[in-house]
Amino acid sequence: MNHRRAVTIVGIGDDGCKGLTARGIDAVARAEVLVGGERQLEFVPEFRGERIILKNGIAPVLDRVAVLAEEHHVCILASGDPLFFGIGSLVIRRIGAEHVQVIPQPSSVQWAFARAGLKWDDAAFVSLHGRPCDGFVTRLKRHSKVAVLTDEENSPRRLGARMIEHGENAWRAWVCENLGGPDERVRGCSVAELSSLADVGFLNVLILERTDPSWREPPAIPFLHEDAFAKRMPKKGLITKREVRLVSLAALRLRPDSILWDVGAGSGSVSIEAALLSPRGRIYAVEVDPEGVEICRENLRAHGVDNVQVVFGRAPEALADLEAPDAVFVGGSKGSMEEIIDVALERLKPGGQLVVNAITLENAGEAYQVFRRRGIVPEVTLLQVSRAEPLAHYLRYEALNPIQIFAVEKPAAVGGVG
Repeated sequence: MNHRRAVTIVGIGDDGCKGLTARGIDAVARAEVLVGGERQLEFVPEFRGERIILKNGIAPVLDRVAVLAEEHHVCILASGDPLFFGIGSLVIRRIGAEHVQVIPQPSSVQWAFARAGLKWDDAAFVSLHGRPCDGFVTRLKRHSKVAVLTDEENSPRRLGARMIEHGENAWRAWVCENLGGPDERVRGCSVAELSSLADVGFLNVLILERTDPSWREPPAIPFLHEDAFAKRMPKKGLITKREVRLVSLAALRLRPDSILWDVGAGSGSVSIEAALLSPRGRIYAVEVDPEGVEICRENLRAHGVDNVQVVFGRAPEALADLEAPDAVFVGGSKGSMEEIIDVALERLKPGGQLVVNAITLENAGEAYQVFRRRGIVPEVTLLQVSRAEPLAHYLRYEALNPIQIFAVEKPAAVGGVG
């Protein structure tokens, strides 16, 4: 086995070398090749070996490091803790854990909580650095304390405005800039103040803590009554009842990062509950009726979910440009059941779930025949629900419309759907 010299990754803060431990200083002093961003390399002006600047893609640099490490001691300078949203995991994957030593510094998140005077063992972490902010507010719903790694696009000011837009106002915020450096600044503020904070440095961590001491994490499984949603009146039948929603969502097998198409979204009740179950995922609510689109958007704002995109159009044409789904729910077809099922089966990822709800005999018969012609045997559930309703001093059962739920899994293996 070829035992090449270890690559050492040294975490370094904005205070430069003076914040390094003796072990970190020794690794830099022994280095023959020094790798890092321009800002990190500026901390070591006296270094006389080969310098490699990390920019324009990391893969070519790591290829170069792998070659140099055969004969030279390579030291990589990285911000804070290299294994916390840092370069460390990429280096280890390329070079091999047995050849890499990591000497961490406190991460920017650790510094931020220390400066704000808050314990952080109960905090959640959200990185929006180079990522879209869709779902940011939805992810906040299950946490009382969050550290957010921001970037220029997802600045604290824009995130504050997004929180206000979706009704998430009951938080205290701390904007922590240039942590550990000579121009460090930490400011506490309300969400309203956060949304108008203009002079925030690029290097910052945003801490959010709920202000309501009685807040409790919401139920793991949403089970919202249909009265919790705005809907087209007096057509109450157009909204999926909560018992049907529960069974349908279970059949979709959603994960925290699932991509879902909700075809015939109507008031958006399925989309909203799916969004809560998949806070890191994306939900596409497809609806052809203009009134339904507006009601769906109203419900999204009222329930404060920001990982649902409303798609105004008729399926299957409106599905053409959507990303491949992990699950597809068909709540309405407008006479295009066969075409919608065909597109869903084609575009679903392997192992994905297709769930079709049919309330009329015609829709149920069409869905069954479409599956049968394709050699598919669906799992079918006939759901009949009766709810107790007051009658004078008594309770009587009032039946809801029975509904048939068709569920199909796309095979993970290459081949036909079954």
